[in-house]
Amino acid sequence: MTVKESKGSCSSKLMKIFFVFTLLLSIFIGFDQIKERFYIFDQHVLERVAQENIAKYPHDTRALIHGIATDLDREYPGHIELKEEWVFNNAGGAMGSMWILHGSITEYVIIFGTPVGTEGHTGRFLADDYFIILEGEQWAYSAGALEREEFKPGQLHHLPRGEVQQYKIPERAWALEYARGWIPLMLPFGFADSIFSTVDYISIGNQVRLYGKALLGELLFKGKI
Repeated sequence: MTVKESKGSCSSKLMKIFFVFTLLLSIFIGFDQIKERFYIFDQHVLERVAQENIAKYPHDTRALIHGIATDLDREYPGHIELKEEWVFNNAGGAMGSMWILHGSITEYVIIFGTPVGTEGHTGRFLADDYFIILEGEQWAYSAGALEREEFKPGQLHHLPRGEVQQYKIPERAWALEYARGWIPLMLPFGFADSIFSTVDYISIGNQVRLYGKALLGELLFKGKI
């Protein structure tokens, strides 16, 4: 192959890569404009369910969590995983455990928390995150803020798409967390600490198994993106 032919072949490959990238980007932008059509959960409903169960089970954490799962299954039949299965999650320097109640391409609903406290980086995502405190409290602040925000049982902490904070669970807390947006794009942040710091590949495997099972179940059997 001559130098001229080599340059032509390289240029052709670059054009193909550019075309594929542009096509994929256009598809993503198109879907991003209509992503609201794929949502089935309402953060206000989740907040109401959480508050009702907080009032019903003020001193029984497990009953509180199961009451929320049962009520959400009633509100969103067929979209809630009632089998209680917990997995550790390390992300942004913080550590907690979670029960995945729902997982799909555009939404997840989990119970998340820790009985020993933690703190870290929230992550910056193409998704809105709603963190409803069930027990304990969470502190947070944005860069430049000189005073912290405090969230207590029944209160909702909304982290808008594209924004970031430092947060802390000072002693213990459990929360109902709901994210809506492009959930798979959140996974690198969710896995990075376990891959490069804790080297806890068993927890990564469990997260992939549980989220993958939920996502495929929603996509293949319920048509939920």
